Amino acid sequence: MRLSHFLAGSAAALTLLAGTASAALADTYALVTINQQALFFNQINDGAKAAAKAAGAELVIFDANNVPAAQNTAIENYITQKVDGIILIAIDVNGVKPAITEAKKAGIPVIAIDAQIPDGDNVSFVGVDNMKAGEEIGKFYADYVKAQMKGEATVGVVGALNSFIQNQRLDGFKKAVGESGAKVTFLNTVDGQNVQDVALGAAENLMTANPTMSTLYATGEPALIGSVSAVESQGRQSDVKVFGWDLTAQAVKGIDEGWVAAVVQQDPAGEGKVAVESLVKLKKGETVEPIINVPVTIVTKENVDQFRGMFK
Repeated sequence: MRLSHFLAGSAAALTLLAGTASAALADTYALVTINQQALFFNQINDGAKAAAKAAGAELVIFDANNVPAAQNTAIENYITQKVDGIILIAIDVNGVKPAITEAKKAGIPVIAIDAQIPDGDNVSFVGVDNMKAGEEIGKFYADYVKAQMKGEATVGVVGALNSFIQNQRLDGFKKAVGESGAKVTFLNTVDGQNVQDVALGAAENLMTANPTMSTLYATGEPALIGSVSAVESQGRQSDVKVFGWDLTAQAVKGIDEGWVAAVVQQDPAGEGKVAVESLVKLKKGETVEPIINVPVTIVTKENVDQFRGMFK
């Protein structure tokens, strides 16, 4: 009995040691995000988590809570911790470049999601061509104005002025509208700061200052939620059409009611998944494309049904 107890105990100890060794050898990837308030960023997290689990890797997530400098500090800490790879959703694409360069020097690959890093030392970018997609929604908007609004409109913008990518979305939108020939007057651009409550207040102030405004363009999810809420709170559903980015349950309701006209929908979970899978490939010595574009869909009343399942 004693011998059998000893053998059983030894087997259990060896199993525990093997498990500990396996855990110690597991690759660790870090995801540095903008905030965890927006559904979009949480969907990126979900896709990345699923891909890490499938690869037998550990994923750690840092929430910068909309503070650009916090992202630099987080990357520096992950370099010290010697993680196997970093995924970054950048707030300030230029300000974060030195930290990315330091990661490269340390042999840690960085993959950027959503926001491209101009001339950065990241190995790849996964996401949307925001300028081009801004042009796509701008063309749709101009065609809508021509067909549904007698060719004339005024538009107010709810953006996030510290976000490089959201500024790209606005630039692309303006470019396409300007080239369309539609008679569109751009009113104020207000700063929603990528925070729902701030965007709501900014949208309400924008509408109050421009009582005859006929359309709103929101450059991201918090801006869109704030814009939708502002239209509802001021009872402007009958005279303001909303266009924006990143579908939400509130936006789907507005689409059904006919006053949210179109929303650019990305594939955030897919972006998170591809980013982790790319780091896994790099760890194995394989190569990845420097730019991995993920297409967008413009969601309208005609195709919204295929997206309802996201909000159940």
